[in-house]
Amino acid sequence: MTPEERVRGLSIWKGLIEVTPLKGGVSNASFTVTDVSGKYVARVGEDYPCHQVSREREAIASRAAFEAGLSPEVVHVEKGLMVVRYLPARTYGEADVRANAGPCVEIVRRCHRDMGKRISGQGAIFWVFQILRDYAHTLKAGNHSHVKDLQRWMKIADELEAAQVPLPIIFGHHDLLPTNFMDDGSRLWLIDWEYGAFGTAMFDLANIAANNSFDEEGERHILEIYFDRAPDGATQRAFHAMKAASALREAVWGMVSELHLNAPGVDYVAYAAEYLGRFERVYRDYTSKFGKS
Repeated sequence: MTPEERVRGLSIWKGLIEVTPLKGGVSNASFTVTDVSGKYVARVGEDYPCHQVSREREAIASRAAFEAGLSPEVVHVEKGLMVVRYLPARTYGEADVRANAGPCVEIVRRCHRDMGKRISGQGAIFWVFQILRDYAHTLKAGNHSHVKDLQRWMKIADELEAAQVPLPIIFGHHDLLPTNFMDDGSRLWLIDWEYGAFGTAMFDLANIAANNSFDEEGERHILEIYFDRAPDGATQRAFHAMKAASALREAVWGMVSELHLNAPGVDYVAYAAEYLGRFERVYRDYTSKFGKS
């Protein structure tokens, strides 16, 4: 059964009118669905152990995000499939995130403040350095073409991890690509909770910067908004180190996906190459500012 056939066959629909594929997903098949009761988005995707993705945990996080007023309502969940209410909103691009840095950081801060107390079941953790090491094992097992680079990347990961500063544990989003911010004209929404888990705020802050091409002034603004003060030297170093780790994680995500995923129309090799280039630029900038550990 195809993902679309599975969506069409759901018993929740009342007078099904239209099912339309959505473009842009890199690990799921998504559809807008219209029936006589309204409009919805259905996402079909299995667990991905290679990416530490659990659809059960994603559903828990998505419901918590609705309760916190961050995301649309979840109306149906079953194994490998989730249906949420449709948002009549515009999906952001990188320039939109940069132009609306204040609201984007504020909704992420609301996530950190309000989500953790609403999470049920076993708590998941997202620590990017553990993920990078796990990805390295996956690339070795799959004899990926970049295996020769893993020793250097893991040494850099150790260096970037050592630069982190203690922060309170929060529940973070951890996938702050521009397409996960949506604007309905009056407010922002934050969607897609595949990687939602407990972790450090520094990853989300660096993730916004790394995924949306902020300049140095914009990055400083992100930190000032979030912490309500100018960052000290240790915080700035931790941020720039985490930004490099975020870009590396996105690049290696593409490499692991090349081995294990097959979303129609997605070029995982090109995706990995783009973010690997970003990582090298960010890491060069980090070492020029702070040197190596």
